[in-house]
Amino acid sequence: MPPIVDITDLRKSYAGGFEALKGVSLQIEEGEILALLGPNGAGKTTLISTVCGITTATAGTVRVGGHDTVTDFRAARAMIGLVPQEINLEPFEKVISTVNFSRGLFGKPANPALIEKILRQLSLWDKRDSQIRALSGGMKRRVLIAKALSHEPRVLFLDEPTAGVDVELRRDMWEIVAELKRDGVTIILTTHYIEEAEAIADRIGVIAGGEILLVEDKTKLMARMGKKELEVQLSEPLAEIPASLVMGALRLSDDGTALIYSYDTRGERTGITKLLSDVAAAGLVLRDVVTRQSSLEDIFVDLVHEGDTP
Repeated sequence: MPPIVDITDLRKSYAGGFEALKGVSLQIEEGEILALLGPNGAGKTTLISTVCGITTATAGTVRVGGHDTVTDFRAARAMIGLVPQEINLEPFEKVISTVNFSRGLFGKPANPALIEKILRQLSLWDKRDSQIRALSGGMKRRVLIAKALSHEPRVLFLDEPTAGVDVELRRDMWEIVAELKRDGVTIILTTHYIEEAEAIADRIGVIAGGEILLVEDKTKLMARMGKKELEVQLSEPLAEIPASLVMGALRLSDDGTALIYSYDTRGERTGITKLLSDVAAAGLVLRDVVTRQSSLEDIFVDLVHEGDTP
């Protein structure tokens, strides 16, 4: 099955020579959640804006559901829903009128049952007759999602959808995204919150300097690049690591109460057995042993730093 979003060698340059996108190619499969991570200025919003037809590409092609976003713009755009970073809503308009109007902009006939379903799904039904100005920031973001879903898109772009909302509402929105996926909607999410990507994404894309550094299945990425740490907690603090234990992957915690050993689970030998044997031979008494898996944030930081290396 061809990808629902097919981006090929996409480039965007501005007057003065700045390149916001440098030959981005990305294929997004139908029904998946792709989290696009990158630092400020990486090109995330430019990429989304170009796919959605808000920004004109300098070169390259984008096809959505088989429709070219330039030569077959209307058909491509009808398949896309966009939730932008900025909250730009008419403050004196009612919630339900705002959402109905968005549906009408795409030439869709009135569908009260569908609009009710969307508003209920987003916990907005009780607020349907409220003016936008009376809503909290989090509720306004829900209205943006309702507007984006009103014309029944098959691809939904969420550009920093939980920026500025509290943790509880952020988790509510993760549940909303999961429900949309169950309905078959393809979701592309840009976020600064690494835990957001780790919680809900199927694949992770990393973009920096206008280039895609990596796109990979989240679980495989963490298994391939993630490292583990073994923390050997000691009953008595040490001033330094005993000479018999000195090894490159071993360090002493700041307070001297633990030895921390980094290892790769993919290795034929992790070295853990020898380390514990050497610890015992050195006369050290263990209080506890704890292992930790490196997080997606650790992996992301390493990738971006590698991309910055000349």
